[in-house]
Amino acid sequence: MIQIKRIYKQGIFILLPLAAIAALVEWKKLPISILVGGILGLANLKGLAWGLKDFATSARPSGKVIFLSLVRFFILAFILTILVIEKLVNPVGILIGFTVVFALVIKEGLRIAKESSEKSIPDDVKQ
Repeated sequence: MIQIKRIYKQGIFILLPLAAIAALVEWKKLPISILVGGILGLANLKGLAWGLKDFATSARPSGKVIFLSLVRFFILAFILTILVIEKLVNPVGILIGFTVVFALVIKEGLRIAKESSEKSIPDDVKQ
């Protein structure tokens, strides 16, 4: 959960200035779309973390975990479809917001993998 909090903080730190910069570009609804995409990406990450937390406690995926993952996917797809059909957001901005969150997840995952591999290597091998 600590990593998710880091991703949230970094996401806000990146998405807000990115949306402010996008406001300078004369492209309709781009700043709000970037924020909406980032918020939906972060919400999806939180839902994924809850599902994986339940998955980690059992030996194999339960029907509940699979069902909740499908529900989360359909809710996300429904929200995005409504926003795009009603032309409330710009699809490119949504994609930018999702990409920022995805990149942060990858960056944090690599950081954690590096830290854990450094801990597992004995000191005499490091030299």
